[in-house]
Amino acid sequence: MDRSFYQFVLSYRGGKKDDAKAVFAEAVFNDHSFPKDEKDFDPLSRYLEEKADPEMPSVVFDELYALYKERFQ
Repeated sequence: MDRSFYQFVLSYRGGKKDDAKAVFAEAVFNDHSFPKDEKDFDPLSRYLEEKADPEMPSVVFDELYALYKERFQ
């Protein structure tokens, strides 16, 4: 995978307010401590579980990570 998950997820920014992926992407962008260079599922998942931000739910992360893996692996 050439891109980090962070770089991938930012492509969903700017979507509609009722689009869960767009809301997730905006929250990731605004989270200055998000692991921007990470590509692996486990560290990203652990970070999101510990953060427990309602705008970054694990179900949306799982869906986005599956798309990321499909596109870049």
